[in-house]
Amino acid sequence: MGGQDRESDAWVYVVNSGVLLDDAFASLTLKRKLERGRVSPENLPPSIVGRVAKADGPTVEAALEAAAAAAPVWGAYPLETRLDKVGELLCRRLTERAEEITRILVAEGHPVVLARWQVSGMLECFGPESLGFYRSQMHQEFRHGERRIQVRRCPDGVVCVNPPQNAPLSSALLGVTSIMAGNALVVRAPRSAPLGVMYVLHEVVRPVLEEVGAPPGTLNVVCGDPVPLLSAWVESPHVDDIMYFGSSENGVRFQERCLTAGKKPILELAGNDVVVVWKDADPELAAEALTESFYGSGQLCMIPNQVVVHPDIADALIASLVRQVGHIRPGRPEEEDVLLTPVLRNEKFFGCLRDALDKGAELACGGHAMQADESRDTAGIFLEPTVVVVRGLEGARDIDAVRHETFFPLLPLIVAERAPDEVLLERFVAYVNSNEYGLRNSVWATSSTVVDTFLSQVRSGGLLKINDSHIGFLPYLPTHGGTGLTGGVFGEANYPILRTSHLQGVSISPGSRPREAVFGAWNALLPTKVPTAFPTTFPTKRSQEF
Repeated sequence: MGGQDRESDAWVYVVNSGVLLDDAFASLTLKRKLERGRVSPENLPPSIVGRVAKADGPTVEAALEAAAAAAPVWGAYPLETRLDKVGELLCRRLTERAEEITRILVAEGHPVVLARWQVSGMLECFGPESLGFYRSQMHQEFRHGERRIQVRRCPDGVVCVNPPQNAPLSSALLGVTSIMAGNALVVRAPRSAPLGVMYVLHEVVRPVLEEVGAPPGTLNVVCGDPVPLLSAWVESPHVDDIMYFGSSENGVRFQERCLTAGKKPILELAGNDVVVVWKDADPELAAEALTESFYGSGQLCMIPNQVVVHPDIADALIASLVRQVGHIRPGRPEEEDVLLTPVLRNEKFFGCLRDALDKGAELACGGHAMQADESRDTAGIFLEPTVVVVRGLEGARDIDAVRHETFFPLLPLIVAERAPDEVLLERFVAYVNSNEYGLRNSVWATSSTVVDTFLSQVRSGGLLKINDSHIGFLPYLPTHGGTGLTGGVFGEANYPILRTSHLQGVSISPGSRPREAVFGAWNALLPTKVPTAFPTTFPTKRSQEF
């Protein structure tokens, strides 16, 4: 904070995720004792892979003050420094440390495949194509006669980011793009997984900012409890924007608090993404994309959450999906083919599954807890990838797993009622647009008519992908953001560099006559209709006296 490290008497300890699989109780007990000061931090066992200083109230306030002091100074730096230079250096340094960052993520519990996926998203976010897009949106300039006309985005000021527990590092780096807009940034490293956030921001982002001469306080990172820290942000006069990750219920309430306090809320909440599979789709490719629903045991907001399928291809799709789901396996995070993560509290999964089956859904596969070796065990901390088949769009949203995000490995596949294709297409589009959530949508179809219909009529969601990975990152496109319960009333595709800045129009003239400028467009388009400007002489007595 403020360009300096600040020590603390309190610490948050990070337990190696592999050890948690061996004896979660003992490891978590040691973690709690260390954090409460009941065990000396000297001679820590190998199960403790790191620790992060925990911030107290005065430290949190000092971080906000440092950001407030830095924001106007940093915001005055040229865009070439803030955006081009910082983005180029970040991409280079992240590439150089990609393997090291991956190892830290794995130690915190991310399967190595998903850790690499997160790093891939970071690199796309700061890649040359994305940087070029940001620049095109941040500043445009035009000539109008003797004037230079600019449309530019100006920084909001101090931005605070509260990343989620399931993907804190990639979300924190998403917030770092707000620095390129000219903002000063304060990030909370979550207590459940603070090491990756603190390491990358301290060892990668901070040196880049120092290299370009950013003022101290441009970046500040603290680790603390979320409730008091968020309250401090909302109440602080220094804070302009708050980026909040969490459930839709909590996020909508937090949005109201922000608006009341005069803060801009930028919400990243639940997703309940729809994938549409039309009758002419490749069932093998579509099923491969649907297996992404089970990555991280479904504990990711941007995965497929429900499938709507044309009845002509339903049987082939279900058969392919069930077969490919067999390759989604649990295990230790460092193992190359592991994609499932532990689910420590699984009662909601079984309650949701019972609700679906009681309402007529059919179990296609899964439905049990299991151990890391895939043996079924009611005490297992992993869940089998589970697919349920729902017959008919009518009433499908009466099932909880269809209507709401589940956040565990349970995918409902809805087979539409038979009807003429033009009727089904209309129903599919209406179904997607009526989703209360709106993060991502995907369509698998080869018919240009079908594809064009979705492109022209689907307006919900922050991202729409056609015949592609649902979760894969691409240049130019946002990684987050959506409509409805996903993004709140201001929800849209989330480019934080744009969301944490505001438009400003600028005219630069060498010295134009103001009275001529008043009717500029009228005089240019209709020169014979009106005088070219106001009179330049004032013959009245009142004007002479004046």
